[in-house]
Amino acid sequence: MKKARRKAGEKRSQIAAMPVRRALDGSAEILLVTSRTTRRWIVPKGWPMKGLKDRDAAAREAYEEAGVLGRISDKPAGRYTYWKRMSDHFTLCEVKLYLLEVEQQLDSWAEQHERDLHWFKLADAADLVDEPELGTAIRKLETQLVVAA
Repeated sequence: MKKARRKAGEKRSQIAAMPVRRALDGSAEILLVTSRTTRRWIVPKGWPMKGLKDRDAAAREAYEEAGVLGRISDKPAGRYTYWKRMSDHFTLCEVKLYLLEVEQQLDSWAEQHERDLHWFKLADAADLVDEPELGTAIRKLETQLVVAA
C-alpha cells in the first residue's frame, strides 16, 4: 500500500483532550502528561483514528496516555499549531482540543510507565507548556468552564 505524500508546508491534523477537574477549593485544574521523547509537558494527543469521531479519539488518547475517563465535549474547545519532531524532520500540526471533564482516574493504564502526569492550576499549566497557542487555549479554559458550570 502506497502512502500519500504530503506537500511541503501542509499541516497535519491531530486531536487532543484537555482533561479538567475541580480542585477541593473550587478552582479548575488540568492534567498534563509528558511527551515520550522530549519529556515536555503536553495534553494527551495523537492522530485521528479511522472509525472514530475526533472527539472519541481524543478521549481514547486521554485514557491511554493518562488513565482518565469522563465526558468529552462535542465540539473542539480550541485549536493550536506546533512543529512535531519526526524521526528525520519536523512537520506542522494543527491540533483540535476537546474538553474532557474527568470523572475517573484509573490506578493503571497503557502508558503509565512511559509518561509522567500531574494536575496543575490552569495558570501554571499555561506557563509550563512550550507551545504558546496551547498556553493561550489553557488560559481561556477558566472562562469556558465558568460558562459551562
